[in-house]
Amino acid sequence: MNTVLRRLLSPLLVTLLGGLPLAAPAAEPAPPEVIRIAVPDLSAGNTPSGGGVVDVLRHQRLLENAFAKDGIRIDWHFFKGAGPAVNEALANGQADFAYLGDLAAIIGKASGLDTHVLSAGVRGVKSYLGVVPGSGIHRLEDLKGKRVAVFRGTANQLSFASALASQGLSERDLKVINLDFNASNAALAARQIDATWGLSNLLSLRERGLVELPVNSRDLQGAGSTQAVLVGTGEFIGKYPELVQRLVSAQQQAVNWLRDERNRDAYVDLVASTASWPRSVLRDDLAQENLSHYFDPRLDSEFVGLLQQGVDLAARERLIRRSFQVSDWIEPRFIDTALQQQQATQAAR
Repeated sequence: MNTVLRRLLSPLLVTLLGGLPLAAPAAEPAPPEVIRIAVPDLSAGNTPSGGGVVDVLRHQRLLENAFAKDGIRIDWHFFKGAGPAVNEALANGQADFAYLGDLAAIIGKASGLDTHVLSAGVRGVKSYLGVVPGSGIHRLEDLKGKRVAVFRGTANQLSFASALASQGLSERDLKVINLDFNASNAALAARQIDATWGLSNLLSLRERGLVELPVNSRDLQGAGSTQAVLVGTGEFIGKYPELVQRLVSAQQQAVNWLRDERNRDAYVDLVASTASWPRSVLRDDLAQENLSHYFDPRLDSEFVGLLQQGVDLAARERLIRRSFQVSDWIEPRFIDTALQQQQATQAAR
């Protein structure tokens, strides 16, 4: 009986099912009208600047050109509030990508932001200890009990924690004051604080005799240096992977230019004019850097290790509530593909 029923029903089912419309393939999402990129503003003047790959991308209009054929606009948003302000923009859905220092990116991820690291931005950026001239502060150990300005919530804070830890110290041994870079420099020049931990802008104060720089991260075998990353939101990556690839591949053009030693002076001139920084400061800060390594975009074991050290240190110092694995955070497929495309292009020449 069952066999007979099956024979009778099979043609009927085929007829019925054959009359049903086939499911349509999932439609490709319409491309966005704009791609929004958030960057901490490092400029000392009226023109915004992010330094590194950001300034090259904007000067050469590489992203604008890459997306022009689809009518997609590139909106750059610069934030004087640095990493914390950029994280707020990401949290509020106001940015699709961000160029960030390591701690701000780590804090954002640890706080629940759905971001993924798409490439390294820069590695081993030098940090400096600036002190009041004649203060008698020559080592990090001399900071015990002193008033020290640090820009909290930024890579500056993590690098300072790293530098202190290398000497068996922590912020609890000092009187730490939260000031941004400009406010720190002004307070140091006015002798309202004893010291600050900052970047190359302190070199300009030294030129004017307003600060001494007894220690930098190179003296500490790299402890206290900072890294930067390009992050993208999970929503944008999931929705527009082709556009993400196009952005990272276009970025690679800027990276290649930066890593070429023949462009060192041109890069110094570009950032000096964009950020209103003295050329001598930038030249001195980069003097000992191998640009090919400095601007290496790969998410290789070295860079991932540096990020993991930053995550673990941030957790120990209670800058974040919990640690996490960087291997779960990185998304290397886009930079790997960009590098493969570059190799294929070079091989074809």
